[in-house]
Amino acid sequence: MAVPKRRMSRSNTRSRRAQWKATAPTLVICENPACRQKHLPHTVCPNCGTYGTRAFRRQVLES
Repeated sequence: MAVPKRRMSRSNTRSRRAQWKATAPTLVICENPACRQKHLPHTVCPNCGTYGTRAFRRQVLES
């Protein structure tokens, strides 16, 4: 593992950290015409439970 020979100054450290940026997640609109909610791409819609044109809402089995 690399070990720095000299201590990095506060201004250099803060200048480097200033480049860190948080980006908002990209959202897509649900394919279900009745839902049309935004959700993360390549995931099941948390509102209606569809993935593209396929429904994946899990039915609760009663025992």
